Amino acid sequence: MSSTSTLPTTREAPGFGALDYALYAAVVFLWGTSWIALHMQLGVVAPEVSLVWRFSIATLIMAGWVAATRTPMRYGMADHLRFAGLGLTIFSLNFLFFYYGGLSTPSGLLAVVFSLASVFNMLLAAAFFGQRPDGRRIFAAVLGFAGVGLMFAPQLMGSSFSGTAFYGLLLCIGGTLSFCLGNMVSLANQRRGIPIAAATTWGMAWGTLFLLVFSLARGQTFTVEPTWHYLGALAWLATFASVLAFAAYMTLLRRIGPARAGYSTVLYPVVALAISTVVEGYAWTPAALVGLALVIVGNLVMLKKVG
Repeated sequence: MSSTSTLPTTREAPGFGALDYALYAAVVFLWGTSWIALHMQLGVVAPEVSLVWRFSIATLIMAGWVAATRTPMRYGMADHLRFAGLGLTIFSLNFLFFYYGGLSTPSGLLAVVFSLASVFNMLLAAAFFGQRPDGRRIFAAVLGFAGVGLMFAPQLMGSSFSGTAFYGLLLCIGGTLSFCLGNMVSLANQRRGIPIAAATTWGMAWGTLFLLVFSLARGQTFTVEPTWHYLGALAWLATFASVLAFAAYMTLLRRIGPARAGYSTVLYPVVALAISTVVEGYAWTPAALVGLALVIVGNLVMLKKVG
């Protein structure tokens, strides 16, 4: 979360150094653990209210960070419109679409749909920044998507797919697109030399405001479930899965480009399933193992140094 204002390029960086690997691993691990934490928050508190608590805490932590590092925080209206766009796409709509889509859609399908983020990032980067994807990265993205599909195949084939589930699927696709559009907004902010910490702080603040308005419009009660599993999950999601993970991910966007950074969405379902194996007794099928192999191969292809 450096406060430097180095201008990022619009080209996919060919190199992939030790810091990039560390950031990449952090994103995959932290977002992979968020799945079980999210599950621990469902049931008593409305999803949008839990998100208000999550990003209120995350915003306060980020505000403390930028104050401690003396990161510039005063920006004009045009910049705040981009910050608001970041908050709307990544820190509110992205989560709301997936929460509500998940009410009628198998959780495995959520992972499969979100694994398309790498593909969407490539298409949007080509449209907005002229970053034309090469065949190797398209192939890697397809491998990853197919691999995630195979890992969740038993769950998907064992689920009925009604009209309500189709509506949930559309919401999940909307959530993925919202996340990827937010990636483009983040890149635009970084191209203007805005520090990642400042943009993330303002983005979270705007996102929290949108979530608050949405919760009030729905007449939700602002409660907290006074249990260790809810509060522990909230603390993990606010600090590690929000502050650290998003700071690492947005840094990756600048350093390695949207296609390769977006591939982390293919890998973190693997972490989620690994945790489920220990905690919930998930049984790996032959199809899931083949899917895991495809994800690993796709990851090697995507991250391989060019040239």
